[in-house]
Amino acid sequence: MAKKLDKKSMPCNKPRKSPNPKKKKVVKACEGGKEKIIHFGASGYKHNYSEGARKSFRARHGCDKKNSKLSARYWACTLWKAGGPKLTTGKGRKKSPPKRG
Repeated sequence: MAKKLDKKSMPCNKPRKSPNPKKKKVVKACEGGKEKIIHFGASGYKHNYSEGARKSFRARHGCDKKNSKLSARYWACTLWKAGGPKLTTGKGRKKSPPKRG
């Protein structure tokens, strides 16, 4: 069971790791005086941040359309636009992405 998040202690518009085991990220989205906790990113998928994968993801999710910060689509598209999360070894060192054969 995911632990309860304290909405008041979370900063606005700063994604972080989700305590929900079914989701990768959580963010407290703030826009136009409204606040909303959003969990996004399915945790069961492997990482594929190749150019082709990013292009397909953006087309499939309609990332070129205008999105509200109060939607999971906005946050998923924003992270993919940046090239996905940085891969690390757990000790702060960068890890190269897997090689394609």
